[in-house]
Amino acid sequence: MADSNDSIPLDTEKIYFGGKEHHVRTRCGSLSVIVYGDQRKPALITYPDLALNLMVYFVNRIKFSIHAHLQDVSCFQGLFFCPEAASLLLHNFCIYHISPPGHQLGAAPICPSASACCVDDLADQILEVLNFFGLGAVMCMGVTAGAYILTLFAMKYKKRVIGLILISPLFRAPSWTEWFYNKVMSNLLYFYGMCGLLKELLLQRYFSKEVCGNTEIPESDIVQACRRLLDERHGSNVMQFLQAINGRPDLTSGLKRLRCRTLIFVGDSSPFHSEALHMTSKLDRRFSALVEVQACGSMVTEEQPHAMLIPMEYFFMGYGLYRPCHLSDSPRSPLSPSCISPELLSPESSGLNLKPIKIPVSHYT
Repeated sequence: MADSNDSIPLDTEKIYFGGKEHHVRTRCGSLSVIVYGDQRKPALITYPDLALNLMVYFVNRIKFSIHAHLQDVSCFQGLFFCPEAASLLLHNFCIYHISPPGHQLGAAPICPSASACCVDDLADQILEVLNFFGLGAVMCMGVTAGAYILTLFAMKYKKRVIGLILISPLFRAPSWTEWFYNKVMSNLLYFYGMCGLLKELLLQRYFSKEVCGNTEIPESDIVQACRRLLDERHGSNVMQFLQAINGRPDLTSGLKRLRCRTLIFVGDSSPFHSEALHMTSKLDRRFSALVEVQACGSMVTEEQPHAMLIPMEYFFMGYGLYRPCHLSDSPRSPLSPSCISPELLSPESSGLNLKPIKIPVSHYT
């Protein structure tokens, strides 16, 4: 465990649907970490996208279900807590949800005069979290901006990451288009806070048109839930994270040296679709795979969470991790050999030889 002068718990009693919230003091401020599961198990670290936390990152509508094999861990409808994902993830991991600074529920506004964190600071905070909990090498999962932070962390601290699961990731410096787009959002945040236009821009970043709705089709429940969560965000807090991401350096030169296995998901309607394809082309093909999900935006975790289950299951097999056998016959389970490319099942000395596959939405509707 880290030195108490660097990282100390401020509150470990708050309960979030079966998880405990810890406030970990780092050199760049306090971080909220919500822990689910048995801390004796391997660790899975998660990091959300801009303006989000675990409440929309993984949760659409909250439901409770008690399972003895999960030691009474609450079960959610989102990726981590649908029955199939819970049997895979919570059976094998203890999950540590990290919220970016100022993004946790009930966060106070960050003082505008406070020194802003850069992406290197955010990556270093993850190391402090790992040290605080006494964790060694961990599995990491991040969405878009969160995927960038975790990729940077894996490059800086190679021995602390055993695998990356990246959803609609960023890895290059912002293009002029993205830089300008982010500057517009920064100005909106500075002058108007979480205004209606800013929320619409964020929703377009997260979701496909199919769930955002139009004049004829109402927006889906997950978009409505996300809109409500954005109402609770402080503009100054979101702006600090946005500015850090907009000033990010290019990670291309380090990707070939990344030796941990990497599984990338991206929706074919995501504004970061081409970024994910380009990142895959720069990674060592022996250790990486790309899964494109049809009719889906950036947040595959919310729009098509079941599309992630099969690739994740085979990805984890390379680490000797499996779903419990007594749950494998779930009538809702999409885990079927017919849903996955046969080439994905070929084991090699490094584990599984994951190859790019596409998952059509028809498998899950």
